[in-house]
Amino acid sequence: MFAASLLARFMHNPTRKHMGTAKRVLRYIQGTLDYGIAYEKGKDAVLTGYCDSDWAGSEDDMKSTSGYAFSFGSGAFSWASIKQSSVALSTAEAEYVSAAEATAQAIWLRFVLSDFGEEQVEPTQILCDNTSAIAISKNPVAHHKTRHINRRFHFIRDALQNGEVDLIYCKTEEQVADIFTKALARDRFEYLRKALGVILAKHLEVSVSV
Repeated sequence: MFAASLLARFMHNPTRKHMGTAKRVLRYIQGTLDYGIAYEKGKDAVLTGYCDSDWAGSEDDMKSTSGYAFSFGSGAFSWASIKQSSVALSTAEAEYVSAAEATAQAIWLRFVLSDFGEEQVEPTQILCDNTSAIAISKNPVAHHKTRHINRRFHFIRDALQNGEVDLIYCKTEEQVADIFTKALARDRFEYLRKALGVILAKHLEVSVSV
């Protein structure tokens, strides 16, 4: 998804390099037609999210890219790769904006799940690998350091106080949303792809038959 989102930024004026990259994406799709997301029956119906960001990954305007993914017991079912609307002055700010975007999605998903009879009683955990971003969201004293951040991103604090979400630290190695924010080495990409629940269909058939 990151590759497709990145290419979309140049769709109005593509170069030969972009066309070559697009063909590479299509070759990847052709080679992974037998892959799919596995959703396992019997798992706890708990909404869990991951959020991450690169920092100034766009060389054209130095803006960062946010990524998030949500699972509901097993495989991911909601995800995004979004270029941030403003330039972040630090990695903590980029991660904070990403966490705010994930929080907005979590609140909407909780509302939808409630309509389906799957109300989330406990706060939705959103895993973030940046301790500074977590501190900014939970400590009002730190907000004077982030006055330049658009006010609309600070609503994450209200969501924390209302018990709708809870921002939790996770190791960078286990941050599955990393796959939506930047190009990765093959081993890292395949590891995170599997962590999202994407597996070969034949493996899924074996597990079902057993």
